[in-house]
Amino acid sequence: MSSTSDFAPGTSKAGDPDTLASSNHLDRLLTAGGHVNDRSQLPLPVVHRSFANPTPLGLISFAADIFLISVYGLHARGIQSPNAMIGMLIFFGGVCQFLAGIMEFITGNTFGATVFPSYAAFNLSYALIYIPGSGILSAYTDATTGALRPEFNQALALYLWVWFIITVLYTVAAMRSTWVLFLDLLALSVCLLLLACGFMTGVEGLLTAGYAVGVVVCFLSFWAGCTGLYTGITPIKLPAFEMGSRV
Repeated sequence: MSSTSDFAPGTSKAGDPDTLASSNHLDRLLTAGGHVNDRSQLPLPVVHRSFANPTPLGLISFAADIFLISVYGLHARGIQSPNAMIGMLIFFGGVCQFLAGIMEFITGNTFGATVFPSYAAFNLSYALIYIPGSGILSAYTDATTGALRPEFNQALALYLWVWFIITVLYTVAAMRSTWVLFLDLLALSVCLLLLACGFMTGVEGLLTAGYAVGVVVCFLSFWAGCTGLYTGITPIKLPAFEMGSRV
């Protein structure tokens, strides 16, 4: 047995059939210039996809609806009936925030994919209360006087307590994001707490304070939304104040 490898250089003879076959095979793999002869064709071109940032849509739509809920609650311009905000709550606050949440899911943002659909459901469910066809208000209306029974305020208070608990959970989850977003959710927690206590006790001062804090929530939500919206497309750069490891 030979001690040298069969694949070592110089061991094959020029006239060996195996050597000729191997040489012809290599010639087919290389072009005349010595490059790899790759003639494969893909059925479809490879396109590297890029996704837009859905966070500004979710935050701005949330801010707009919180603004309407707050100013109607404060009876701005003497408005007593909040029914004009129903369309806004359904389409901008509900549909747009839900779509933003789905896009956050696609981009891999668990926080956004959880928060935006949740508050989309809040806007839709809150609007449903004031839609006559839902039967919610009529269920709490006295048939003889046509006035809302005190039970309605208690039911609305429990509804707000649930959303207060949910918002506190989201506030804790935002402790590693930005100061603007964290303070936004913290202010929303305070807003819902004041409103829940106000409807439960019937104290008008608590309701007024709750809706006033809602205006602050609106401002912070607009700020957070514009921080992402303006980045890269305008010379305006709003700081979000990253929290990092300082918390």
